[in-house]
Amino acid sequence: MTRFLTKTLLMAAAMAALTTTAFAEQATPWELKPDTGYGYDKEGKMFAYKMGTSNAGLLLKGAKKVPKGTLFFVGQNGQLYMRTGPFLEGDGKFMFGPH
Repeated sequence: MTRFLTKTLLMAAAMAALTTTAFAEQATPWELKPDTGYGYDKEGKMFAYKMGTSNAGLLLKGAKKVPKGTLFFVGQNGQLYMRTGPFLEGDGKFMFGPH
């Protein structure tokens, strides 16, 4: 359950950032705040939760760090996706941007 919650929180954070910058040509990175959990529910709704410290151990149990080189994006179907691997060209430009 904790593993699902952690993945959900990370995906929600990515979704929030991507939806607010969806029409920007050059999106800026989002800021994740300490003591805040981000949720993306089964209906695709996003939430932010104020977290406490009393159950932090339970939250971290089974959690995984997001690997460096991970890209989060929303597909045309509105589904949140993540992809690991290169997404920048040698000059630092986004590989999948408009050409």
